[in-house]
Amino acid sequence: MGLSKKDILDMESLDAEEINLILDTADSLKEISERQIKKVPTLRGKTIVLLFHEPSTRTRTSFDIAAKRLSADSVSLSASSSSTVKGETLIDTARNLEAMNPDVIVIRHASAGVPHMIARKVSTSVINAGDGMHAHPSQSLLDLLTVRQAKGKLEGLSIAIIGDITRSRVARSNIIGFTKMGANVVLAGPPTMIPAEIEKLGALVTYNTEEAVADADVIMMLRIQTERKNSFLFSNAREYSMVYGLNEKRLKNARDDVLIMHPGPVNRGVEISPEVADGPYSIILDQVTNGVAVRMALFYLVAGGSRNADDN
Repeated sequence: MGLSKKDILDMESLDAEEINLILDTADSLKEISERQIKKVPTLRGKTIVLLFHEPSTRTRTSFDIAAKRLSADSVSLSASSSSTVKGETLIDTARNLEAMNPDVIVIRHASAGVPHMIARKVSTSVINAGDGMHAHPSQSLLDLLTVRQAKGKLEGLSIAIIGDITRSRVARSNIIGFTKMGANVVLAGPPTMIPAEIEKLGALVTYNTEEAVADADVIMMLRIQTERKNSFLFSNAREYSMVYGLNEKRLKNARDDVLIMHPGPVNRGVEISPEVADGPYSIILDQVTNGVAVRMALFYLVAGGSRNADDN
């Protein structure tokens, strides 16, 4: 089975079979990054454009590394280096890029819906690398892969996502992704950081951190996204950490085999203590490793790579 979609824009548009295909493909490609020579000719001759209008370390770098590991040519553009600073519209930018015949455009933007708009205007495949507070499908896919590898399954697991749910595209994508794969998602955080009617996406809500931690197979902590709104939605960082942060004391109430995740960047001492972030239950760096594998899989599936060329 191949992936029939031109674009990867959100988790809503992927069904469980397609998600499994992406995860299985990522699993099979992951070993490339463990070789002495970390490169195969699978996408040789393909061109990938990375158009990032928001700051990024993990996502941008892993997309770039993923392209290079598959021997694709990657071109990276930021907002400051594109003609949008001269007044060019994003649609014109995308159409000009399309005229150069790239195979994939990866776009991150602060405004929700931009990748969807671009995908409608160009015939080139578009991958959403995060749009506003809306969606981050590749992050959700790498989180699914990381949990599946660690637990051996997704169905029936309890996933607690704690923190700034309102402004988190990761939370929204993971609610959809995990529930589609048969897991149960519980959200926790201050009432000011839990959007109204979020339960309609399939999650349960609690405002008690201890309750969320105690029943979870996986705990995902989220950063407070102050860059998306100037005013704080709680009194101060110290109080937030005391009530909603994950520390060693609070972790003692969790299951013995609990997993700790964080999409990054981590604000140590706020949403998670350094001891927990670096502790034995943490799979945060596994998430980063799997980010490369998942993005390799997305490129392979949308750009039409040849598996027969993998070991040439």
